[in-house]
Amino acid sequence: MSHVLTLVADRTATTLSPAVIERVRAAIDGGPPDILSPREAADIPCRAAPDPAVIAKALEGAPIDAITTKARNRRKGLLVADMDSTIVTSETLDELAGYAGLGEKIAAITKRSMNGEIDFAEALRLRVGMLRGLGLDALEKTWAKTRLTEGARELVATMRAHNATTALVSGGFTFFTSRVAALLGFDIHRANVLLDDGERLTGEVGDPILDRDAKLATLRELAAARGLKLSATLAVGDGANDLAMIQEAGLGVAFHAKPIVATAARARVEHGNLRALLFAQGYRLAEISGG
Repeated sequence: MSHVLTLVADRTATTLSPAVIERVRAAIDGGPPDILSPREAADIPCRAAPDPAVIAKALEGAPIDAITTKARNRRKGLLVADMDSTIVTSETLDELAGYAGLGEKIAAITKRSMNGEIDFAEALRLRVGMLRGLGLDALEKTWAKTRLTEGARELVATMRAHNATTALVSGGFTFFTSRVAALLGFDIHRANVLLDDGERLTGEVGDPILDRDAKLATLRELAAARGLKLSATLAVGDGANDLAMIQEAGLGVAFHAKPIVATAARARVEHGNLRALLFAQGYRLAEISGG
């Protein structure tokens, strides 16, 4: 069997029952299932990558993610993760803008940027420019409200426990990535730098801008530093600036992503949490750390 189909249920909404597993297995003519986490995740070996439409029909609309990977070398040696709306639940720039009374206006620009409708660097400079004069205390207030996505701790801890390099690479800001990286144990963090005068934001962001191309370059750089082929890497994100690295990584995952990203990515998590990325690599429940 050259491929594996991994089914992962959104446990807040459903369970992965034996009946569902068998229905999918029969639809794709798969081999005997391997239960990774009871009622949550299972692998089904298959001779080739199954047709997504066939899988979707067999799932009958259930909130269950289906990720196909090659059977060999499933576990990855490098994780490159986006931060906003991926590792954390919010868009930190949008939250920060709320303290300037510009939350809705800036969120609208963020949405267009993440959908690939406007250039990322242009949109970032525009939004940061609108925050000129905002007191630095707003950064701390925004951080206090920032919440981790479910499964983020397990994802980073488990991959590190199995000798993977973990990198948080964001089009957001180092003020937040440094804190998220420290909290979760990421080996590396990279992001943009908000400039200030010691008391307030100047409305400027440091050069160069960390954008789509920089994320892809980071994936390639860190893989080379570890002596890894790109097939041995995992990239995850939700926005248009993540798409290049998602498409080039061995396992590139669109996580609750914008339509332009979800459509183009080979793997998607639309229902569950970040634990799905571990199950897609063949990790069993007993192997997951950090919960």
